[in-house]
Amino acid sequence: MAKAYVVLSFHETLLHQSDVDLLNGPYWLNDTIISFYFEYLEKVLFSDVNDILFVSPEVTQCIKMVTTDEIKIFLEPLNIDSKKFVFFALNDNSSPDTAGGMHWSLLVYSKIENCFFHLDSSSGINHDVAWDFASHLMTYFCRGDLINFVDKECVQQSNGYDCGVHVICNTERLAEYARSHRQISSCDMTFSINTTAKRKDIISIIQNLASG
Repeated sequence: MAKAYVVLSFHETLLHQSDVDLLNGPYWLNDTIISFYFEYLEKVLFSDVNDILFVSPEVTQCIKMVTTDEIKIFLEPLNIDSKKFVFFALNDNSSPDTAGGMHWSLLVYSKIENCFFHLDSSSGINHDVAWDFASHLMTYFCRGDLINFVDKECVQQSNGYDCGVHVICNTERLAEYARSHRQISSCDMTFSINTTAKRKDIISIIQNLASG
């Protein structure tokens, strides 16, 4: 198949042409594209920050499916105890065997603020998914005190396929705010998001990494 060839191998992510083609839109972004960008944030844009963690969609999906006692299997190798802010790209896929889903949203755990923040670009479609996932994590993260859960206001998408781009943009903005302010609750997330420009920007990043 013409679109099956590998475009880029970047740390733990292998991007095929069929993945990159999704960025040309109007298409829903898959796990692989979001995993790539989370790795790009960790390895490039926030390589100077040791206490921010970007958890791939694949690992997030695994955590959803295991018992509380088994969560450590996935998070401890990521040095979770040293992290102050943990970003999860969350989708509504309930299958333990397949990637995907219908909608992406962002869940952020702020250890400093003792709070989970959920950002959903489509009127809270993923609220129950995020609450269930946060509740699953609370026992693991909790050290005696209860952990708060906040649905944080954010820009709403104007179509049915840009949720993944919103997750990427929201993650980048909140991580930058966390780096400079050491908290995220006061970050204004009603900023303008140009999803078309962001898709082109990600394609450009992939091309530059592939040519380097």
